[in-house]
Amino acid sequence: MPSRKLTRSVVAGAAAIAVAGGSYGIVSATSSSASTAASSSPAARSASPAASSGSGGGGSNARSGPAAGGSSGTVGSMSTSGFTMTTSAGQKVTVDEASATTYQKGTSPASASAITTGESVLVLGTVNSTTITATQVTVQPTGSEGSAVSSAAGVVPFQQGAPSTSKQAGQIPANYSQGSGMIVSGTAASKATEAALAAYPGGVVDRVVKLSNGEYEVHYIGVNWPHHIFVNQDFKVVGAD
Repeated sequence: MPSRKLTRSVVAGAAAIAVAGGSYGIVSATSSSASTAASSSPAARSASPAASSGSGGGGSNARSGPAAGGSSGTVGSMSTSGFTMTTSAGQKVTVDEASATTYQKGTSPASASAITTGESVLVLGTVNSTTITATQVTVQPTGSEGSAVSSAAGVVPFQQGAPSTSKQAGQIPANYSQGSGMIVSGTAASKATEAALAAYPGGVVDRVVKLSNGEYEVHYIGVNWPHHIFVNQDFKVVGAD
């Protein structure tokens, strides 16, 4: 991109709800982030917890390829092609912007100039390990990322050499098995990603899988726990493991 001012001028045409924390671990997300209809592709098998929690590269997540997801964090360095950010759990994420990337500040349309160092942002797009090709970037209210992590439901940041935490929270769908379901994109993936990040900030959603019962498994990397966040058909988080 020749310059950030000339190339990052696309303005979002729809409002989105910024991810914000509260005194909860299981929440709903009511925003609609994308207008593309959800599409499906066969889901690859999920990686083991140890493989899912890599630092930097995000681990050796076995899957079919880049998929819809996202993350939230604080903007670090800027470049003509995008920026880096750090999640509340310390995961480093690279964000690539494109001519089709849209921008919002809170619930209002914004331009690319709203993305500055130190801002708290929610990024949705196509995720490949810990690199996100952004379709939408939302600048969140001041302090939202910090307040979210302070009340998060037991997110365990990744530590090199530390064993993965094994526990469950809430309800896990009956007969759930890793690798089942279909990878989705579009509006469904965006809503499920936002719901998961609101309840469990700190990691990176690298795919969303629709299960046979109509619920969603949101696959989470960059933290030692959780690795799977379960979202119902109303896009409310119901459980995690």
